[in-house]
Amino acid sequence: MRAMETTFFALLAVFVVSLVSLIGVAALALNATRLGSIVRILVALAAGALLADAFVHLIPESLEVIGDGFLFGVAALAGVSSFFILERYLRWHHAHHGPETEHSGHEKFESGPSHAHVAPLVLVADGIHNMIDGAVIAASFLLSPSLGVATTVAVFLHEIPQEIADYALLIHAGYSRRAALLWNFLSGLTALLGAGFVLYIGSDVPLFAAYAGAVTAGAFIYLAAADLIPELHKSEGVASSITAVFAFLVGVGIMLSLTLLESH
Repeated sequence: MRAMETTFFALLAVFVVSLVSLIGVAALALNATRLGSIVRILVALAAGALLADAFVHLIPESLEVIGDGFLFGVAALAGVSSFFILERYLRWHHAHHGPETEHSGHEKFESGPSHAHVAPLVLVADGIHNMIDGAVIAASFLLSPSLGVATTVAVFLHEIPQEIADYALLIHAGYSRRAALLWNFLSGLTALLGAGFVLYIGSDVPLFAAYAGAVTAGAFIYLAAADLIPELHKSEGVASSITAVFAFLVGVGIMLSLTLLESH
């Protein structure tokens, strides 16, 4: 396949995968009256999926390419640290400029809109992850067309539950459905940046993707552990708890299944 054809099909494949970000509206529009309960279920699903994605997909692949546990650890820690700093800034900014600031100076984060600080974290983490997906797809097409197609299919399947959960998280953070759909789609388009970068630099792709994957793994772990799981603990009902645990395990199971599928 000639260079121009490779570039065209790689970018086309990445764009098709980016369209998965629009699936959220189709999944949730049918359950408008039960949006609150659906969001809670998908928050649990997202927590399980993000943690499983980090531990069984991003970490093993990134560590294998980097080949140095210390350097990998530094990159993953950079992901955790940067998202901690980013969240602290966003919480402070929301508390001082948002609609819910107590006169005593203490922040309030209990209602839906008060979780607005989570939305940028979701978008940044998902944007980085989408860039990596674009880079992986483009790199596969550089190796062979058949590998490019196979990788595209695997990434497409991998993105479906994650994009549904991301859409739900943006709704949970107070976004309107239209705004959540738009921002999630724009985050999906960052895959084109990753693909373009890979097609430009060529031979240095694996190391770049590995370090980016390590940073993303740290970000996913922080997002799930610091924001999503604590949110699930706020509901103490037996039925709600069982549902949350089940959804969490489904998220883990989906990522494990997809990882096994990709390995074969």
